[in-house]
Amino acid sequence: MKIHFPQAGHQRFCQYPAVPLLQQLGVVLFLLVLTVSCSRDRANMSGSQPMIPVLAASVVSKTIPVEIAVIGNVEAYSTVSVKAQVDGALTRVHFKEGQDIRQKDLLFTIDPRPFDAALKQVEANLAKDTALLRQFEANLARDQAQAKNAEVQARRYADLYTEGVVARELSDQFHTSAEALDATLRADRAAIDNANAAIQADKAARENALLQLAYCSISSPMDGRTGNLIVHQGNVVKANDLPLVTINQVQPIYVTFTVPEQNLPDIKRAMAVRTLEVKAVVPKDEGAPERGRLTFLDNTVDTATGTIRLKGTFTNQNKRLWPGQFVNVVLILSTRPNAVVVPSRAVQTGQSGQFVFVIKPDSTVEIRPVVIGSSIQGEIIIERGLNPGEAVVTDGQLRLVPGAKVTVKKGLDDSEAKGL
Repeated sequence: MKIHFPQAGHQRFCQYPAVPLLQQLGVVLFLLVLTVSCSRDRANMSGSQPMIPVLAASVVSKTIPVEIAVIGNVEAYSTVSVKAQVDGALTRVHFKEGQDIRQKDLLFTIDPRPFDAALKQVEANLAKDTALLRQFEANLARDQAQAKNAEVQARRYADLYTEGVVARELSDQFHTSAEALDATLRADRAAIDNANAAIQADKAARENALLQLAYCSISSPMDGRTGNLIVHQGNVVKANDLPLVTINQVQPIYVTFTVPEQNLPDIKRAMAVRTLEVKAVVPKDEGAPERGRLTFLDNTVDTATGTIRLKGTFTNQNKRLWPGQFVNVVLILSTRPNAVVVPSRAVQTGQSGQFVFVIKPDSTVEIRPVVIGSSIQGEIIIERGLNPGEAVVTDGQLRLVPGAKVTVKKGLDDSEAKGL
């Protein structure tokens, strides 16, 4: 016996040989149920397609900053290695490691007693030489009076000799005495000059002794933050030996970064117009980026890497930037008005390049090839392929094919999908 079945696209149905009646009825019943099921499948396929839920955003036109994003390194604005300038025992440390300090704050004290004794000795020598100077000045005044009197006597006896009143020997005697007193005056003046020179040397020695004594108290040369204490209290230090501590100035602070040399012309053009803004984003820090200004452009390109070094200066008011820290740096060159922008996650990459799923007015989607520009803070500039006001899919692209119907879910992109 042959049983014929409708051709419903199920080619596995074929001829069956004659079987007992009960088995034949079972087979007929099974095939009827299968036929009904296939008919329902064809009805569903010929009916309306299911709506695929997606997230979407509007294509917008707005002013976008033109930026260069790189990795940078934070550097202290100034670094000082504090060293002793005199030999001696370190008697006291006036700060704690890692402490913020101000300029002229006292840091270390070196035993001042040897230098105080040296100062007193120099001051004693100065007092002695000052007394000698006064003595020499008194001698000069006395000898000047005697010399003046001897000169008067010499002239008088010279006149008397001329008149024939006194002998020549007596006139010559007074003349010789006057000349001797003149020599004494010259010696007195030389002694005074020597005493003045000794006093000047004593004063210089006193200044040096005062300076050496001042070096026993080491103060901070700037505002900053102390690092690890290298030499502890009680140790004997030597002049210009190992640093006692290192101080970093962190307010303001530098962020150093490098950019490819291809960006150099754009940077130079922008710098000629205005001071460029630099943003530093601290990884895993939810706060707003730190903002500074570009203050340094190196005078040469590194030929080994093809990059050029730049520095941004930041006030670092909240001390979020720390020396040695790596940060994400954004150098803002200019702004681009009327740029067509979509969320970065809307752009997909296929064998033919970048594309997006555009939602048409009838709720179906089409694939639209696009030419992309730079990406900025989760958004990407579309150079060609989209128009402002269109809607693009930002989530759920894996389930889509051209012509598929979609429904925009309520979710993360509600704010972006206004007007959809």
